[in-house]
Amino acid sequence: MDPSWRPAATPRGLAARAATLRAIREFFAQRGVMEVETPLLGHAAVPDEATRPLGCGGMFLSTSPEPAMKRLLATGCGPIYQITRAFRDEELGSLHNPEFTMLEWYRPGWNWEALAREAVELMQTVLGPGPVHEFTYAQLFRNWAGVDAYNDPEARLAAMLEGPVPSGLDRWGLLDLLLVQRVEPVLRTLDGVVMVTRFPAERAAMAVIDPGPPPTARRFELYARGVELVNGYQELTDWQEQAARFEHANRRLEAEGRSPLPVDRNFLAALRAGLPECAGAALGVDRLVMLSVGATSLGEVLAFPFDRA
Repeated sequence: MDPSWRPAATPRGLAARAATLRAIREFFAQRGVMEVETPLLGHAAVPDEATRPLGCGGMFLSTSPEPAMKRLLATGCGPIYQITRAFRDEELGSLHNPEFTMLEWYRPGWNWEALAREAVELMQTVLGPGPVHEFTYAQLFRNWAGVDAYNDPEARLAAMLEGPVPSGLDRWGLLDLLLVQRVEPVLRTLDGVVMVTRFPAERAAMAVIDPGPPPTARRFELYARGVELVNGYQELTDWQEQAARFEHANRRLEAEGRSPLPVDRNFLAALRAGLPECAGAALGVDRLVMLSVGATSLGEVLAFPFDRA
């Protein structure tokens, strides 16, 4: 009999998922952060070269609840969080599934440094205590890839890669590949949490940019055992700047031969009405559960991953 009807996750993995969801809800309940729900289907999508949305009946499945949650923040609802499903058209792998569980939360009046500390506390609630190692984006590449991420020419970046260099990679694509090949293997050897800060302005997405030099985004990422778990921002509140970034991202999509995406006008209207100064973060729940049980693949903690859905 074909065994593919059976869940991929072990009973231990399913129990760990339930425990993790319970721990997250208790964590935020103790801190007075309200749980909310927003739609999974929308008429627009966030233009982003790194994220491909999945269409559904002329609409889009949510890649992130961020725009809808910021619409709530603009009404003055206070600190909020959401545990939701998200969908991205990406490769299936040990750390990727097109449908996944995301935690996203926002703290009005907080800066990104305060939110990063809270995110570390949340990770440690599930994974246990440990040291926190902090590096800037530039330090990661200088320490373990031997390059200056801001100033070295692309030819030098390409020369530090292992194996043939894929065609068509720009500077940031080369750095992403160096991160995977040279940096993340080192991060896997570090105990506790690794915090990466001061990302290049080109990687700001919806984060505030400090002018520099060099310009850097008020953004952080948190890793555990070499796995990226959290991405956080000091959130951009300027609707005109956000609209310009969406336009730039759509031009990049067209340059890559991809179709531009419809911009969420309701989201921009909320920013224009007045998004409070805030910090926000997203956490990959499936990855957190995976690490909590010592697994090496999401399939061990997903009841029915993509190939069994």
